[in-house]
Amino acid sequence: MLPQWFNKWNEDNPTNIYRPAILVGVAGGAVFVATMLVAFGQPYATDSLQTGPRGTGMARVEFTADLNTPDPSIEGFLATTSDPVPPQGGEETAGEARENVPPGLEGLTVENYDRLLTAMRAWTGIPDLFEDAESYQTAVGHIMVGMTQNLNENWDGHVNAQKQVGVTCYTCHRGKPVPSDVWFRTVQDTPAAAGWSANQNMVTDVSQSTSLPSDALETYLLDYGVIGVHDLDSRVAGVPGQDGYPGIQNAERTYALMNYIDNALGVNCTFCHNTRAFYDGGQVTLQWGTAQLGIQMVQELNNEYLVSLDGLLPEDRLGPVHGDAPKAACKTCHKGYQQPLQGTNVIRQWPELATTSGEPDYASVEGAESGSESAEAEGADESGSEEQMAEEGDAAEEGAADGEETEGTATE
Repeated sequence: MLPQWFNKWNEDNPTNIYRPAILVGVAGGAVFVATMLVAFGQPYATDSLQTGPRGTGMARVEFTADLNTPDPSIEGFLATTSDPVPPQGGEETAGEARENVPPGLEGLTVENYDRLLTAMRAWTGIPDLFEDAESYQTAVGHIMVGMTQNLNENWDGHVNAQKQVGVTCYTCHRGKPVPSDVWFRTVQDTPAAAGWSANQNMVTDVSQSTSLPSDALETYLLDYGVIGVHDLDSRVAGVPGQDGYPGIQNAERTYALMNYIDNALGVNCTFCHNTRAFYDGGQVTLQWGTAQLGIQMVQELNNEYLVSLDGLLPEDRLGPVHGDAPKAACKTCHKGYQQPLQGTNVIRQWPELATTSGEPDYASVEGAESGSESAEAEGADESGSEEQMAEEGDAAEEGAADGEETEGTATE
């Protein structure tokens, strides 16, 4: 028990004991956090890529942890790749020894066809692919092989814009019979006021769950719509939406497409544009040109190969609203990355899918590293992609700022 005089003094001189306790606690917590950061590193550290002139905010920022995490799908591809066997002449061909061989592959040797068939069955998750001539999967598969060969041969400017990457069945399918991130027409044919269809305020995957129009992919990736809504004049003659002038709905639809592309590639607006001058083609980045080729490529894929599949696919494979065939868009291949499978070269060991001529170039494979080792090194080593993106950034800044040197280096 404390002396009476002490209790009396305590009452006459009250002291706030909570303030020093709080100060000590805050200081101790700060010391603990600082110790953890020094010992284990910054968990939310970022890296950036400058895509345009300094002072314009043209940069792409990502968490370092994300950059250092490989796409988990890469491992699945590496497990299915193998070296081709260059023909020596006189071997039996697949057209002679196998049934239901896709057009363009009949001239392959049996050994190379069998290895390709084994890989395609793993890539698509269809273990009996091309076994049954009456199966819709055989008919569709024949068309898809031709589509893949066309992509690799005729769309090199997009598919291999920075380096050889290529496309195989695995690029989209990832081991599943139906690729993820395909799309269908979702807007009902119900014209509203002034002929503008009721295509907004619908929570759909196509609109990225926003109130923006849900027909952007249909308009720009299927119907060859022209993206052009900017006008330098504050006042224009005529009525927006008529007289050849784009209306506000066209701008909203454009925003919907751009929002989709951003999410499909895991980038932002400044990856392709100088956002202070959307109208000026001289201020875009190099990636803008690659994206334009990609839009044209997808338009061709949908119209030349995919739309017509509605007559082959069963009802449960068609769209829920219009009964249309599944169609492709950016995310069907990219899956949230700037390059599919983070730039892994998927075509090097599969020259059979790189040409429509039926005569694969096996000479380009000879002398290269084994398929598994070379693909694994490319897929697992992120530095290759980072160097490639740094080069893109350097070139983009040189074009936009008369040779100023780009500083950021980051990509997946």
